Amino acid sequence: MPYQSVYRPGLFDGQVVLITGGGSGIGRCTAHELASIGATVAIVGRDLDKLATVKSEIEAEGIAAGKVSTHACDIRKEEQVIAMVDEVLAQHGRIDGLVNNAGGQYRQPLKDISSKGFEAVVRLNLFGGFQVMREVYNRWMSANGGSIVNIIADIWGGWANYGHSGAARGGMWTLTESAASEWAPAGVRVNCVAPGGIESSGFDTYEPDAQQEILKFPPTIPAQRYGNVAEMSGAIVYLLSPVSSFVTGSCIRVDGGAPNARFCWNPPTPLANTPADKSRPFEGFHLDARPRLLTEGITKKPRR
Repeated sequence: MPYQSVYRPGLFDGQVVLITGGGSGIGRCTAHELASIGATVAIVGRDLDKLATVKSEIEAEGIAAGKVSTHACDIRKEEQVIAMVDEVLAQHGRIDGLVNNAGGQYRQPLKDISSKGFEAVVRLNLFGGFQVMREVYNRWMSANGGSIVNIIADIWGGWANYGHSGAARGGMWTLTESAASEWAPAGVRVNCVAPGGIESSGFDTYEPDAQQEILKFPPTIPAQRYGNVAEMSGAIVYLLSPVSSFVTGSCIRVDGGAPNARFCWNPPTPLANTPADKSRPFEGFHLDARPRLLTEGITKKPRR
């Protein structure tokens, strides 16, 4: 069974989309969906083996080999970002879309975060994303237009125990708004997608204490469940598509209403203690697998 996209076949024919963090989770799913509807995808990450696996998966669906390329890059390092963008342009001749998805964080109270740890998370989630945006804009989009989608997080109202990442993602949100204003005259749109609790392989990379908190999540939000990577990808593809041509400087939340929950909102007891059956996920990604955290439980060491 191929990818079950809600978008029409061929919608992205002739377009090239660069996806950072393309070797797993949201990036992997988005690469599959875009390739299934005609895009050439350039997937970027630090682990070439993971990228090669995703490339093989997509090609196994009947996508031509030249429609998927892999590019090793640590987005925190300027010289690597410049080389990567130049490599994509040399190979494909254009970059119509950028999905700025690479990122990561760990759970720790602010008082215990070291300066080095804070800087590392901000450098990855804000500075690295900025560098990719800037180089894609300067090297192609300033003269040819395009669409940039930055992946942030459910940061509304702060992000306790993830203050370093919340600061970085908040910075990426205001950076998005700034770029949307500065780059609109060049025909470049810049938007965000903010995921809440999304089931992905990322769940398995957290330490046990963070995994404990993840398992408590569904009853605390209105939708009463986790989201999935196909639901994220659908929002990303919308912002890259022609129908969003008048949308820039905006953010789509994919979070099950999490920021709308308040202390005065208490889920009915039956819903709080049983799986939700009213909010049903969109199961579009045929190769998606639930995180091992949700199928096997917590392990002492995160799975990388």
